[in-house]
Amino acid sequence: MSGGIKIRESRCRGCANCIKSCPTEALRVIDGLVRILPDLCIDCGECIRSCKDKAITVNDDEWDLIKSREGLILMADPTFYVQVGAYSRPRLMKEALEHHGLRDLSEWASLAFDLAAFASARLIRDAGDNLPYISTYCPAVLRLIQINFPELVGRILPVESPLETAVSIWREETGAEESVTLVSPCPAKATLVRNPVGREQSSLEYVVSVRKVIRDLLACNVKVTGTKTKAISRRWLLWSISGGESRHISSFFDKGFTSVSVSGLRNTQDLLNELELGRLAGVDFIECRACDLGCIGGTGTYESRFLSQLRLDNIEAEWMPSGEEMEQIRSWYDKGIWRLAAPVTAKERLPLSKDIKEAMAKLREMDVIYAELPHIDCGACGRPSCRALAEDIVRGQGEVTDCVFKLRERITNLSGEIKNLSSKLPHTLHPGRKRR
Repeated sequence: MSGGIKIRESRCRGCANCIKSCPTEALRVIDGLVRILPDLCIDCGECIRSCKDKAITVNDDEWDLIKSREGLILMADPTFYVQVGAYSRPRLMKEALEHHGLRDLSEWASLAFDLAAFASARLIRDAGDNLPYISTYCPAVLRLIQINFPELVGRILPVESPLETAVSIWREETGAEESVTLVSPCPAKATLVRNPVGREQSSLEYVVSVRKVIRDLLACNVKVTGTKTKAISRRWLLWSISGGESRHISSFFDKGFTSVSVSGLRNTQDLLNELELGRLAGVDFIECRACDLGCIGGTGTYESRFLSQLRLDNIEAEWMPSGEEMEQIRSWYDKGIWRLAAPVTAKERLPLSKDIKEAMAKLREMDVIYAELPHIDCGACGRPSCRALAEDIVRGQGEVTDCVFKLRERITNLSGEIKNLSSKLPHTLHPGRKRR
């Protein structure tokens, strides 16, 4: 199934800059072009950031084609609403979209994010010793845990993405069956539509980047007043920035809630390593975002993450839902629509063989090959590490001479052999011998 990353081969030079940035070693350079191993890709977008030729992009749908549909309905990530100063509140953006004949589901999103925070608070409160729980909001982090930290999958909070929940609530409340397009800030959330974790099929049909929609709106320079649409809660907008989800969950605790929030892949991996080693005693909840500063740092956004952060820092949000809102939240909580349909499970790295005996033999072979390699992880072979090259060799997808150092060694040995053989020519063919 298609993921959130796309390779534009016409732009790729095979420079191998991207392969070192991947946290799961999902990239290879083969025949001068970068290739993705889909089973290892977490769609974090780090390869997009490292590609200077813009050969790697977000794999979203064609916006020009989608927006031509009559009655288009958008489910926008909270990041979408903090990209432009003139439309920095949901009601203003909603008015701008309606000017284009587009409809968003921000009022349902607001309810769904409240529900997710409420459900998370309940689960954390009832967890006992099974803490800390890990947020499910960032799909890239979920996949990172599945592949690199399989022992932690039992700590993943079984709460569905509120972006999915919002569409489910809207359909159940209204009976609507129209297609819904996700406006995503990153490739990871593109996979929320195409290859979701914890459910068989997404409630969303299409996905476009925040950047494409914002550019379209700005091109028309629509003037908005905010008087044509009703006010919408802004609590959920803070999920766009690191710590916003934790803050929302904490609003349902009177006391005794401890959370740790990090952003960026390096910090995320460091924190998960700490958790694996049992060094986070006393923490109730862990919120990780793969992108720097949170979702506002996604590779599909329009505006500088720093300006978006400044705008979010100035947002005033009423953290306690109204009585009517709490009644709705409790009603949907009891229905369980917020819960993941299936538990998140560990994802086996590409097995060497389905047969255990054969797999063990290949593992020993891989260790022998790896021991002979230079262990400098230069990437010149088109793999991110010497270990990855050894693994590819035993899979029949590479050769030892793909390593430039082993190739040079082989050439040196061959030249020595040729020189040695040339000195052993029969006297009748010996060069320099003069005939009499």
